[in-house]
Amino acid sequence: MNWKRKDLLDIRDLSKEEMLFILDTAESFKDISKREIKKVPTLRGKTVITLFYEPSTRTRTSFEIAAKRLSADTINISANTSSATKGESLKDTARNLESMRPDAIVIRHSMPGAPHMLARILDSSIINGGDGSHEHPTQALLDLFTIREKKGRTDGLKIVMVGDIAHSRVARSNIFSLKNFGNEVICCGPPTMIPPHIETLGVHVEYDLEKAVRNADVIMMLRIQKERGGTKYIPSTKEYSTLYGLTKKHVDRAADDVIVMHPGPMNRGIEIMDEVADGPSSVILDQVENGVAVRMAILYLLIGGEP
Repeated sequence: MNWKRKDLLDIRDLSKEEMLFILDTAESFKDISKREIKKVPTLRGKTVITLFYEPSTRTRTSFEIAAKRLSADTINISANTSSATKGESLKDTARNLESMRPDAIVIRHSMPGAPHMLARILDSSIINGGDGSHEHPTQALLDLFTIREKKGRTDGLKIVMVGDIAHSRVARSNIFSLKNFGNEVICCGPPTMIPPHIETLGVHVEYDLEKAVRNADVIMMLRIQKERGGTKYIPSTKEYSTLYGLTKKHVDRAADDVIVMHPGPMNRGIEIMDEVADGPSSVILDQVENGVAVRMAILYLLIGGEP
């Protein structure tokens, strides 16, 4: 297929064919990271800016590594070291960056819709690196890539998401992508952390973790979104951990070949126990590795020229 998109803003805007095309492209890039010289000249002469108004380890670093492995020049800007601390608006910051002729801007912002606003006013390709509690499309794509890699397919699976669903952009993007492939998706967590009417998205709700994980093919753990007030919705983290912390006992109730995922950062001992995070079912580090390949594919398709 021919890739014609300028930006990557939402997972729900992508068709099943487009998502598979990204995964297939990422597959061809994954081997580059295993070479002795981890670089190809594909994006030589291109410039990628990461503009992050919220903290990040995995997303920001993997985008930078992805760009550099494709030979693009990278510039990293954090809000706390930019003119935003002097009162400059996001729009003015973006227009000033655009005047320096970057090819792509990866933005993370606490305000839902911030990447969409930039996409309307800038000629550079805009990539949503997470906007508030709205979406995180590249995380959903790397999760889908990891599921396909480990399970051999992207459909017909029972997938359980556990945790702070209401405030999680990762959960929202994954629901859209996984339902697009016809999977059974179950959201599990305290009633205060499950959005009202979430069933309208085609998911099931279960408040009992032991029931939710029975025969699950994939378990996706989510952290409490403290920066979005998540701790206000539970009596205590201790009680939350008792009811919704994933233990080996829970994993044993799932399918024999279940995989356990987490977008990070993990709060060990709260939503996931060491025995699970470091256990044989965990693919958490595989997610991080695959994030580089998927983001290489996205950069290539958006600004790489011939698909």
